Amino acid sequence: MDSYAVLGLAPGASPAEIKRAYRRLAMAWHPDRNRAPEATDRFKAIRAAYDALQDTDEENDSESADPPETKPADPPETKPADASQSEPSPEPPRAPDIRLDLEISLEEGATGCRKTIHYQRGKPCDTCTGTGEAGISRSRICEPCHGSGRIRNRKNGLERCSHCQGRGFFSERICPDCEGSGRDTADVRLAVKVPAGILPGDELRLSGQGEPAEGELAAGDLFLTLRFVRHPLFELDGRDLHLKVPVSVLTLLAGGTLDLPLPGGSETVEIAPGDIAARKLRIPGRGYPGRQRVAAGDLVVDLEPVLPRALDDRQLKRLAEVNASLEKRLSECFPEIAAWRAKYGKR
Repeated sequence: MDSYAVLGLAPGASPAEIKRAYRRLAMAWHPDRNRAPEATDRFKAIRAAYDALQDTDEENDSESADPPETKPADPPETKPADASQSEPSPEPPRAPDIRLDLEISLEEGATGCRKTIHYQRGKPCDTCTGTGEAGISRSRICEPCHGSGRIRNRKNGLERCSHCQGRGFFSERICPDCEGSGRDTADVRLAVKVPAGILPGDELRLSGQGEPAEGELAAGDLFLTLRFVRHPLFELDGRDLHLKVPVSVLTLLAGGTLDLPLPGGSETVEIAPGDIAARKLRIPGRGYPGRQRVAAGDLVVDLEPVLPRALDDRQLKRLAEVNASLEKRLSECFPEIAAWRAKYGKR
């Protein structure tokens, strides 16, 4: 019988059309999938027709094909005699690591804290214990031989496919819960200790808390990148803490004490008498805490003068007395102006 007719093709069909027709018919008539009495004979006829057309295609290819291109082999890599002794031994292969962000406040980073995190990582499927096989049975076509059961060897001939043992198909029992992957996800709750003085962008590494071990693979690690919540008072620059504090102009003029906030505490400083212009204070070592051999930063304070918006009668009277005293001082410092005002000023 004509091989093209067995596959339902017109004579001269392309190799791609032959392959598609074979796969379609083989899936329909394979004995593992089709329980009809004639299924076995029909499948054998389909495969014989496909093999015959493959042989014809190989003969045509061998007559017209160009010789394979050859490339010179790369020279073997040479190493010093003691290279194996100087190179460190490679780490054993590990399962994938997991990377997450951990958000904390500036106070928690400064003083250290404990945080509980929740995340997901893989685990073997409970239904199939990680094999991927359970429950439903199905057939899958063999990809290396495209369902023909035969593959080309180095002599350009055909031989039985070693992947499917010449059947062209695999019979599988697929786990319905993991769909054959053998994997599932587990919810993990983990307590994490954050050391004092850690900075935004620093990483914490928790060994063995990544993807679990599997076969020859050791468990992966969990990496946590620290992120700081925006603080309402402080701005962090390296380990220096920047702070803006409103101060009464009277305090700037007369001097006094000022309580400054710190992460988890406060600092009292003396304000020296001066003018009412904005000032900057730098208090060494009172900024963000140090860590290990790194010193603590400074507390940098911008004093912003504040003028009163409204005064009562009592406050106005006191300010008038202060102003009169200042006017007298000005007259003493600038007698020419005082004389001019006495002669020409309004009475």
